[in-house]
Amino acid sequence: MSVLLALAASLTWGFGDFAAGVCTRRLPLFVVAMFAQVTGLAVAGIVIAATGESPPSAAQAGWAAFAGVLGVVGIAAFYRALAVGSMGIVGPVTATAAIVPLAYGLARGERPSLVQGVGVGLAVVGVVTASLERSPEHGEASRRFGAGVGLAVFAALSFGFALIGLSRAAAGGTGWAVFTMRAVAIPLVVAAAFALGPRLPQSGRVWLLLLFVGIGDTAATLMYAAATTRALLSVVAVLSSLYPIVLVVLARVFLAERIARAQLAGVAVALSGVALVSAG
Repeated sequence: MSVLLALAASLTWGFGDFAAGVCTRRLPLFVVAMFAQVTGLAVAGIVIAATGESPPSAAQAGWAAFAGVLGVVGIAAFYRALAVGSMGIVGPVTATAAIVPLAYGLARGERPSLVQGVGVGLAVVGVVTASLERSPEHGEASRRFGAGVGLAVFAALSFGFALIGLSRAAAGGTGWAVFTMRAVAIPLVVAAAFALGPRLPQSGRVWLLLLFVGIGDTAATLMYAAATTRALLSVVAVLSSLYPIVLVVLARVFLAERIARAQLAGVAVALSGVALVSAG
């Protein structure tokens, strides 16, 4: 069940992130984040009401608040990276967030296999390769980091620590953990959205995409949180990071994004590393 939950979280995050990337090319990123967080709060509230979860302890609520703040920082960086860079590159780079909870799990005594260690190494090499693109200003042989990669790395670190906080908070109830995250995040994104100048969507299609982003991200977060209560964090976190596969496919099909062969190879190596960690 934990494997299915983690994989379902990956699939849902992939669709939600693609929709978020499309929205941030039409709206300010904090406007997208604001609508997504508000929708997510409502979804988490419904889950709490339906399941009758008891309120968490102060420590568990604190971990959820910690995850909420870092989640906002990561979302801001990630959505901006999706808006300025290639989704097929930004997604795999951000997926390395799984390395942070993996390291945390090891430090707390979890012992993944040798295969998983090899997988982590492959993921790092693959991300570096996927992040480099040809620089036309300096000739075909010259390479530079692709647009949005720096933001994607920063988002990965933020998400990684947020995943740790969420896993600690989930013991007090997955619904409350996600609800607290959203409750903490909303004032931050609302303040940022209004400070930078809010702009409402102009079409029904964008409104639907925003709704989908909020529901998808929250559903994936709930599934991830539930999975962490049933299996090793170091394994669940990596299984949940397979969403770039969905993101790459959707970007290729709907946005006709082109990726250089070397970058595509890097994506394949990175995802192979993730698969090894999962299989190990």
